[in-house]
Amino acid sequence: MFVIAGLGNPSFRYEGTRHNVGFEVIDMLADQYRIRIKEKKHKALCGTGIIEGNKVMLVKPQTFMNLSGESIGAVLNFYKLEPESEFLVVYDDISLAPGRIRIRKKGSAGGHNGIKSIISTIGTQEFLRIKIGVGEKPEGWDLADYVLGRFSREERRQAKDAFERACDAAVLMVQGKTEQAMNQFN
Repeated sequence: MFVIAGLGNPSFRYEGTRHNVGFEVIDMLADQYRIRIKEKKHKALCGTGIIEGNKVMLVKPQTFMNLSGESIGAVLNFYKLEPESEFLVVYDDISLAPGRIRIRKKGSAGGHNGIKSIISTIGTQEFLRIKIGVGEKPEGWDLADYVLGRFSREERRQAKDAFERACDAAVLMVQGKTEQAMNQFN
């Protein structure tokens, strides 16, 4: 089984915010492959299904962003999965412009508290990632206020395009075609 997790914050209050782009990509994948994300387990909302012949679990941690590792660690441990080859996480990145995505096989947290929590919990930086650009915070803004804010109309359009490309990349990665995804989308 392959786990695809999207990071975000639970509750309607955070829907549509920059920090919840991971949840939006998971929802798009779920719609595309008719996977119901209704099961509550491992401190997450989960749904299992098939993507291009591969069994997957879509995961939306419900622990709030800064504690995402609690949920991800529980999923990976329960199913005895290898983070390096059976786990992909989708999340926001302020160092990328809105509408851009970047795929990586490993790396540091880069200041992202959700990724920091995952690395700390699972004990490795080697796992697949799709970063969705949300743009740099404007000068004088608090970072938390910015990432918990909503996109402008133009940024939302760019973000939707990025979500679609992230879904396409995730499908390739589930099939073991990470290099192809990196060449096509980076």
